[in-house]
Amino acid sequence: MKPSTDTTSRRRWLMISFAFLATLINYLDRQTLSVAAPVLREQFHMSAVTYSRVVFCFLFAYTIMNGVSGPLIDRLGTRLGYALCIAWWSAAAILHAFSRGALSLGIFRFLLGAGEAGNWPAAIRIVAEWFPKNERAMASGIFNSGSAAGSIIAPPLVAFILLRYGWEYAFVVVGVLGFVWLAFWWPTYQSPPEVVGEVQVPVPGAWKLFKTRFVWSFTFAKIFLDPVWYFYTFWFPEYLKTARHFDMAQIGKFAWIPFLVAGSGNIVGGWFSGWLIRRGLEVTVARKTSITLFAILMMAAIPAVLAPSAAMSIAWVSVAMTGYTGALASMLTLPADVFPKNAVASVYGLASMGSGFGGMLFTLITGWAVEHYSYTPVFIGFGLIPLLCATILWTLTKSPEQAI
Repeated sequence: MKPSTDTTSRRRWLMISFAFLATLINYLDRQTLSVAAPVLREQFHMSAVTYSRVVFCFLFAYTIMNGVSGPLIDRLGTRLGYALCIAWWSAAAILHAFSRGALSLGIFRFLLGAGEAGNWPAAIRIVAEWFPKNERAMASGIFNSGSAAGSIIAPPLVAFILLRYGWEYAFVVVGVLGFVWLAFWWPTYQSPPEVVGEVQVPVPGAWKLFKTRFVWSFTFAKIFLDPVWYFYTFWFPEYLKTARHFDMAQIGKFAWIPFLVAGSGNIVGGWFSGWLIRRGLEVTVARKTSITLFAILMMAAIPAVLAPSAAMSIAWVSVAMTGYTGALASMLTLPADVFPKNAVASVYGLASMGSGFGGMLFTLITGWAVEHYSYTPVFIGFGLIPLLCATILWTLTKSPEQAI
């Protein structure tokens, strides 16, 4: 797709800014528990294993709803589909304030995960509708940098609210932000004229899509990529407290740093992929080359856990997380490169559902390993599994005709 007018060209950056802000809010809601975990674990008497089960509740709902939200957004359209998702997860975030133990906390995490699953299929559909192929990785990097921005803001913001007013208010404040976003989104968003008027390509059903070589290969690749981010998102503040002996004030002061650095990976990864395409590399080859190089960067998790000081550990984690965001900028665009626009959310949702099961498994393994051993084998594992992602990706098909 090529924007037909200067107005359309300018408007697409407004649309991607909505996706950026939604992703930022998504991660604020998600990270509130991670920052508050040391306090809630003590108040609710949760062990590392119990906490991993609470995280599991989120991932279970997130996983199942990935397979539902993608096709639902393709059916309802970007405007309505995105609005329903953010309204759901914002309400669920506020409900966390009423938690009275691990069980109720797990239920509210389940509801949050069910709503948050729709963010990426909807955002990727915006990219597919508004941006040409050579700009999609950059656009994806821009909206996905909202995850880093949300993770940067969450530690100091949540720690401040928690220490000043109590953990309940932290969940309420971040939950309300989603409804503020919704008030601006609903009257503003529209699909570009080219998409509104184009003939929709018939899309195979979910099971037929999943049986295609692209979708199952892409799914298995995500199984060995996405859990890396889940680990840093859900466990990094706990790691700082348990292994590096940080208190809540120190967590609020330093836990955001790797997420700030990781934000650069979204932009650099998106730019690098587009640069390879402009140099003449075939689109999917450019995406996979970029992902492979950033997967190697994620091996920085290994020296992170072995570092003698907390400062060095945070620095190495920053490098590893930048590797993830750099790789994800290209991963997010692959479905749009291969499938028609009205199938993109479905394909990404199905693949994310598969990878979510991997995330759940790795989360339970993390809790068990931390409880019985230490964080060392966990960091080593998350430093190596992205290499499996890169290896699997090279089995993907190269063209829409092969994919469908």
